[in-house]
Amino acid sequence: MSEKLRVLVADDELLARKRLLRLLTAIPEVEVCGECQDGASVLARVASGGVDLVLLDIQMPGLSGLEAMELFPLDGPYVIFCTAHPDHAVQAFDAGAVDYLLKPISAARLHKALQRAQARDAPRRFRAELERHRASDGNGEPLRRLPISTRQGIVLVDPRQITHAVLDGELVTIFTTQGQYLTDFSLQELEEKLEPGSFERVHRRALLNLEYVARLEPVDTGGYVARTLGGHAVDVSRQAARQLRRRLGLRKPPGGDSTDD
Repeated sequence: MSEKLRVLVADDELLARKRLLRLLTAIPEVEVCGECQDGASVLARVASGGVDLVLLDIQMPGLSGLEAMELFPLDGPYVIFCTAHPDHAVQAFDAGAVDYLLKPISAARLHKALQRAQARDAPRRFRAELERHRASDGNGEPLRRLPISTRQGIVLVDPRQITHAVLDGELVTIFTTQGQYLTDFSLQELEEKLEPGSFERVHRRALLNLEYVARLEPVDTGGYVARTLGGHAVDVSRQAARQLRRRLGLRKPPGGDSTDD
């Protein structure tokens, strides 16, 4: 590798390329060595040499980013996927990508990913993490993990381990039995990806897995505070409290909301 990290930008959207180029020019350790707008031109540029890393979009005309990466030479450049689609993270890691960034990409997140790419064991570490998840499935079936883009990278989470998620400010924190993760997912996006049988939108700022609720404590507003098995408190709105009572077959509390059926 040269003294600077030689980066190729590949995205079919001009505005996306311009944004990445603008972010890259602010990083002294980086040298932009070209830009491409489709998979075929990416392959041609990589074949000509002088590329250490490709910032690669997933969906492009002709060859997708994943398909193009599969055709890179064995000693080809590292790949960081830059995409608006979180659903391909497992495939990307399986193919050997060193990171997976979700648009819109911040300068800090891009810089972090580039630093990881310069650590030569990055692909090995990602592949090892993927294999650990596969081994935990025990039957060789495709991974059923939710890829969560965090400031520390993509975390592959078993949705059954998510206890709740809370919007605090502009970002959502996802709480699991293994830890908590700050993510760019909105609550609505997260809700759409989770099983509706266990998860309930209990507040405009909270999503709750009922499997982890230890008790519901009534509050004066007519809602609840849900106490999780992990000891967290989650606000349940008045409207969501009515829905929960119906779902759980509970009577309304004495003096409760007069609008309950």
